Amino acid sequence: MCGIGGLFDPRAASTISREPLDRINRVQHHRGPDEAGIWLGPGVGFAHTRLSIIDRAEGQQPMSTADGTITIAFNGEIYNFRSLREELERRGHGFRTHSDTEVILEAYRAFGDACVPKLRGMFDFAIWDTARQHLLLARDRVGIKPLFYGFTRAGMLVFGSELKALLVHEDLPRVLDKRAVEDYFTFGYVPEPRTIFEHAAKLPPGFTLTLNRGDREPVIRQYWDVPTDREQLLDEASARTQLIERLGDAVDSHLMSEVPLGAFLSGGVDSSSVVAMMARGGETVTTCSIAFKEKSYNETEFARQVAARYHTRHHEDLVDTDDFGLVDALGGLYDEPYADSSAIPTYRVCELARRHVTVALSGDGGDELFAGYRRYRWHMHEERWRARLPGFIRKPVFGTLGQLYPKLDWAPRFLRAKTTFQALARDSVDAYRHSVAILRDAERERLFSTGLKRDLAGYSSAEVFARHAANFRGVDPLKLIQYLDFKTYLVGDILTKVDRASMAHALEVRVPILDHELIEWAMPLPSSLKLTAGEGKHLLKKAMEPHLPHDVLYRTKMGFGVPLSEWFRGPLRQRVRDGVLSQAMRDSGLFDMRYVEMLVDQHQSGQSEFSAPLWSLLMFDSFLRRSLA
Repeated sequence: MCGIGGLFDPRAASTISREPLDRINRVQHHRGPDEAGIWLGPGVGFAHTRLSIIDRAEGQQPMSTADGTITIAFNGEIYNFRSLREELERRGHGFRTHSDTEVILEAYRAFGDACVPKLRGMFDFAIWDTARQHLLLARDRVGIKPLFYGFTRAGMLVFGSELKALLVHEDLPRVLDKRAVEDYFTFGYVPEPRTIFEHAAKLPPGFTLTLNRGDREPVIRQYWDVPTDREQLLDEASARTQLIERLGDAVDSHLMSEVPLGAFLSGGVDSSSVVAMMARGGETVTTCSIAFKEKSYNETEFARQVAARYHTRHHEDLVDTDDFGLVDALGGLYDEPYADSSAIPTYRVCELARRHVTVALSGDGGDELFAGYRRYRWHMHEERWRARLPGFIRKPVFGTLGQLYPKLDWAPRFLRAKTTFQALARDSVDAYRHSVAILRDAERERLFSTGLKRDLAGYSSAEVFARHAANFRGVDPLKLIQYLDFKTYLVGDILTKVDRASMAHALEVRVPILDHELIEWAMPLPSSLKLTAGEGKHLLKKAMEPHLPHDVLYRTKMGFGVPLSEWFRGPLRQRVRDGVLSQAMRDSGLFDMRYVEMLVDQHQSGQSEFSAPLWSLLMFDSFLRRSLA
């Protein structure tokens, strides 16, 4: 795993200074501490920091073809590089190294931009073709690896694996995108392709960007999408058998490494399934878990059951429930506001894993692919009501109930009907946005200042889901929300969290459940095999019954969180108040500070539960102080 970056002047073959490329490598050093390289050409330059995993002796980057006409800077792993290399050798291509990097180079020489769909893996890369004066940027299908780009005031393209790689260029404007502020306080992250800055963007998953010398604008093309336009009709017994075969193949493809390799083991279904597949080959698997002192957060008894069953080399770290020492460091990891508090335990498990391995497999993606989230069950329950009642009845009746019913944050889920009534007054897509929102529409209306609302000019985060829903090809309401999560929550929250937390420790994390061949097989399966009688991940659990303990498969889902509510009423009581009411927050002009103060007061008095909004505000304050100082 690595960090890449670069500059390209599309106007002319100007001289590119080495100094900004050196700065890009310095700020991304944590992503690749083993080696660093720079390549310069007329009007173009690449930077690369390397974490050596494959062909450690000869895989240095940036790498050029033997004739020097094509150069690449690559971050990631290509799992089918050996078979692709054999294909290219049959076509007459020669190789000087054993690296997957050179295979991409030769695949580009053979197929041009069409080489990207031939790659199975996680990646972001840049290729410069001297003969064509052509730049290609590419990102993997589901966004496991990040890629940022932007244009300076002078028209120079700058790109990198992290946003901080762009920000080292002093000519890139740091102007807040107010739409990103609206999105952030809805979702807790800034969804692709937007970033928190107007002049920087994320290349979306499954897309390429091309820019030729002399072009005014880049061309951004989609080469892959989550398949939702067909259904694969399999009986459950056949689906179980095929799932084990395909999951095993995905895991096997992710095991190539010249450095120590292991796995995260939370004790949940997904990570346990990955470990079970890893152990089939007979090799002793190294596993890593985080234990919490607080029993309600601790899953280690289940992780230990799996570790014992497969005789893994198991490592645990005990984390105190009051492990809030990372609060001030998170802003530096994510570069833009990011409000998933599970970033803290994720950072800790990466820290633990790196003491024992350089590569770790994780179970991320199982909830999205096999419908494991509890919110899917509630949404499908609401969908049955939407199907029974036409909108002209639903909207006024449930809209009124949603206004009148009290907000019972402290109550069990079935008594918190206010959210359900509000959701039933909306269409399916907007109801799902409402259910996942950190601050809902009316709450953001109160939070935002008059000036911010004026600058938004009617923009709403509803446009994020509406844009993706317009590309959904299907009629299944469960697949629709799975698709929305693939496009937003999975890439913007889950994969972002793991990438930054792992790369902060120079740890490579691989996600075999998100292998695109497994996705292409699993997404078209009938939803009845995934969500059955209110039980998520039905097919995965049934398929894994011969391989995992019953308690691991059918226990209550716990998640991977931290006790924010208690922190903000206890040890972080003053810290949260100082942060969300800071001078930076006041000077930003973005918020109604009286409403912010009310959130703090009501939460700390125990009158209401506002820990999630307060954490979002605290992380925004951290961003302001670091990035706009």
